[in-house]
Amino acid sequence: MRQYLADAPADRGRHDALMGLSGSRATPFGIDEPAVDAWLGEHVPALTTPCSFELIAGGQSNLTFEGRDAHGVRFVLRRPPVGAVLQSAHDMGREHRIMSALDRTPVPVPETLGRCDDNAVTGAPFYVMRFVDGVIVRDAADAEVLPRSVRPHVGETMIDALVSLHALDPTAAGLGDLGRHTDYIARQLRRWSAQWDASADQSIPAVPETHGRLAASIPPQRRTSIVHGDFRMDNVVLSPGGDVLAVLDWELCTLGEPLADLGMLLVNWVSPGERTDYLLSGTPTAAGGFDDRNAIIARYAQGTGYDVSGIAYFVAFSLWKLACIAEGIRARLRAGAMGDVSAPSQDQMRSKIRGLAEAALAALESA
Repeated sequence: MRQYLADAPADRGRHDALMGLSGSRATPFGIDEPAVDAWLGEHVPALTTPCSFELIAGGQSNLTFEGRDAHGVRFVLRRPPVGAVLQSAHDMGREHRIMSALDRTPVPVPETLGRCDDNAVTGAPFYVMRFVDGVIVRDAADAEVLPRSVRPHVGETMIDALVSLHALDPTAAGLGDLGRHTDYIARQLRRWSAQWDASADQSIPAVPETHGRLAASIPPQRRTSIVHGDFRMDNVVLSPGGDVLAVLDWELCTLGEPLADLGMLLVNWVSPGERTDYLLSGTPTAAGGFDDRNAIIARYAQGTGYDVSGIAYFVAFSLWKLACIAEGIRARLRAGAMGDVSAPSQDQMRSKIRGLAEAALAALESA
């Protein structure tokens, strides 16, 4: 069994969530420590109670805690945000199931240790996993820990991990019923449009316009793969040599069109000097020294044998999807559902969301 930990010890102070969100270490929010500790003692033999917890990340999505047991063994606990959420995006049982299934495949994931479906323990379902000892690179400053000689390899190993994921037979992996096998983009357009309608408190014409154009020009789905849904550099743990040790954050995983994952990766795979102020997460590749987008696309095409000539559509789709996700994040933060986090102001977040929507429309128009 692979032994992984969920973040690097040196990374604890830089474990910022998207859009500058960071957790408070004073009083963990969203967790009943005594109740969780009792549950761990009864159900997770790999850990020795008592355990302690710190809210380390997840400002905009699931709450993520670093735990330490009585012997200093680190682990990670994840639970949904507090308050109203898009349930399918915060299904702990689903995320635990996906990672447990993938642990038997070439796709690197943290080892899961246990899952609790009883809301009475801490107000929501949760699961625990091992803490992957490596480097999480969230922005250009973080990228400086990677020598320039290593940076080209990061793109290679990330694409290789993505190729491994997309090569899996979902049924053989035990995930054949994870979602419908057809109409992925149409389903995604309905889902995220519904989130926008439920969360939005501003009018951004580029959102419905891009939605309409995307819906009217959906490429035929030629294959069905396990799709991560949010594949980018700060959702993987790297070794100092640039190898992918684990892929994290499977909350948006389903079955669908694999090119959507490549499109999401390309959104944040920017060149030095490129405009990035509207992006939700950091842009490590802005530090320079990484392979460019064309090299990333070419390696993916070579590894999969897929036709990637229509990738611009999936980049535009990813930008639009991020605008809808960000609007849901903004609404949850305004409602206080993410605890004591440091975040941009509501106006700053609205500006980012508008930028994402306009970038999506521009990408579609230039496709």
